[in-house]
Amino acid sequence: MPRPLSTRLRTLHRVLVPVAAAPLLLTAASGSLYSLLLERGIDAFWLIKIHTGRFGPINLQPYYSVLLGVLTLVVIASGATLLLPRGRAPG
Repeated sequence: MPRPLSTRLRTLHRVLVPVAAAPLLLTAASGSLYSLLLERGIDAFWLIKIHTGRFGPINLQPYYSVLLGVLTLVVIASGATLLLPRGRAPG
């Protein structure tokens, strides 16, 4: 028997959110930490590189802002589908 749509949507949401949230959290954390360190006179420029999508030999800088925007929309859309009214079982 196939699983109901609401169960499949919740499963999809549980998979998508951690994958999509990881780069968003990394960007927020690196930007905040950089600002805190800069106020103390520490210029940790390597945090800005992480913040903008440069991860050592992997350079996502040309695509990183678009990627973050798309991931934000994915998380919002995924969560919004959980708010849709569910069909009631006949009975």
